[in-house]
Amino acid sequence: MNDDDKRLLRIAYNEAKLGFEEGGCPIGSVLARGAEIVSQGRNQRVQKGDPIAHGEMDALRKAGRQKTYRDTTLYTSLSPCMMCTGTILQFGIPRVVIGENKNFGGNEEFLRSKGVEVLIANDEDCIELMTKFINEKPELWAEDIAE
Repeated sequence: MNDDDKRLLRIAYNEAKLGFEEGGCPIGSVLARGAEIVSQGRNQRVQKGDPIAHGEMDALRKAGRQKTYRDTTLYTSLSPCMMCTGTILQFGIPRVVIGENKNFGGNEEFLRSKGVEVLIANDEDCIELMTKFINEKPELWAEDIAE
């Protein structure tokens, strides 16, 4: 990971922290083109009552229409679920930087098998925040991952 990756992942973490403070699931995301932020968002399933408002989906919605995503990187504080993974593939996002996959191992190998570059940061802040959320709100976490 380079300095821009670290900076942009920190912004995704800050989005996750805001989501936690709002009573939602602490998952944040940033869509970037090089070092420039295109958009940023957070999981807002609870806040908006929207089952599809995952962190990655929120950032992509906020990005609006783009001519291409093939020159972007998606930063996410937690490994993406299958819905978000499918959207990454659908949009042709070539690179994903994941804050952590200890609390939820998403679909890293599937993304890689489709040619997506996947970096896992094992960021201690991301791990700690998600662990705290799972311990404090296990029922909300189970709902988020459809268990």
